[in-house]
Amino acid sequence: MAHTTTSRPARTRLLRAQAILAAVAATALLSACGGVEVRDGGDGATKDASGPLKLAVVPKAVGADYWNTVKAGAECAAQRAGDVTVQWDGVTTETDVEGQVNLIQNFVTKKVDGIVYAATDSSALAPATDQALAAKIPVAMIDSGTSPQPSGVPLFATDNRASATEAAKLLAKELGPGNHDVALVEFQPGSQTNTERVDGFKAGLAQFPNLKLVGQQPSKSDVNEARRVTENILTANPNLKGIFAANEPSVLGAAQAIQAAGKSGKIVIIGWDAAPDEVAGLRSGQISALVVQNPFKMGYFGVDKMVKHLRDKAPLASADTGVTFVTKENIDSAEIKAVLEPSCANPPVQ
Repeated sequence: MAHTTTSRPARTRLLRAQAILAAVAATALLSACGGVEVRDGGDGATKDASGPLKLAVVPKAVGADYWNTVKAGAECAAQRAGDVTVQWDGVTTETDVEGQVNLIQNFVTKKVDGIVYAATDSSALAPATDQALAAKIPVAMIDSGTSPQPSGVPLFATDNRASATEAAKLLAKELGPGNHDVALVEFQPGSQTNTERVDGFKAGLAQFPNLKLVGQQPSKSDVNEARRVTENILTANPNLKGIFAANEPSVLGAAQAIQAAGKSGKIVIIGWDAAPDEVAGLRSGQISALVVQNPFKMGYFGVDKMVKHLRDKAPLASADTGVTFVTKENIDSAEIKAVLEPSCANPPVQ
């Protein structure tokens, strides 16, 4: 085999190249050990926590006024934080549990910086949360959590159980003394919020022996289904005097059924949420009271707390976003208006 020799100029260039490579490696090592956090940006780039953030915000379903208000709160928080992109996406119906699982998994694959979502089913979505956490993506829940709920995952939501217990008290007050048949139109069995509202309402009813629960049906969070099941309850119970409808579609469908039966004002409706048609029904007397959450605050808190966690290492902790009981008597007060018509210029987030 022949021996080759390297000329002095070539050897000099080789030594210089090796020195440059060594310097680059040393700089990279110092940066990694110098307290600068480098995270995957989701698009293959790296960035520190003060840079642009991409958050996935996933409601139970898109389209309803309630979730549109959640979206407004989330976008408001992103706007105020600066350099935050909200990727809003959801299934079309709250019964599409598998679709929501796939959405969360897709966002994990895309390596977003954080995920904020409301679980359609508390058990089915728990593994999706675990997958995100395993991928080092922080998660915050809004409206509805999972079972189990990981200790490091906060929930920004209403105290549904206590509020539904109060709804039973409002129903009893409206109906007055005497024995009364009442019904419950729930929405999505398996959802944490549904379970809590059903349990809370029944706990409230237990305080009023004169109220008898004669019908209980789920609306599947669909107005037409709510109308159908309410019609069935009315047919089976001609002496029905009161209904508690546990979410926006349930309220609207129940009110339609009662109106079609010619019993508006004769059957007390205690509803949940505050869509424009619900507020109109309250003003007209078709609905006696509304249990109004603060969806704007849920969306705002979800994004705001996630950004502070990512940028400032602030711990994520659950918070009760509150509830307001709205009646015809107080609907025009400043306090109620702030909840019904939230604004990013003056958001009701404190």
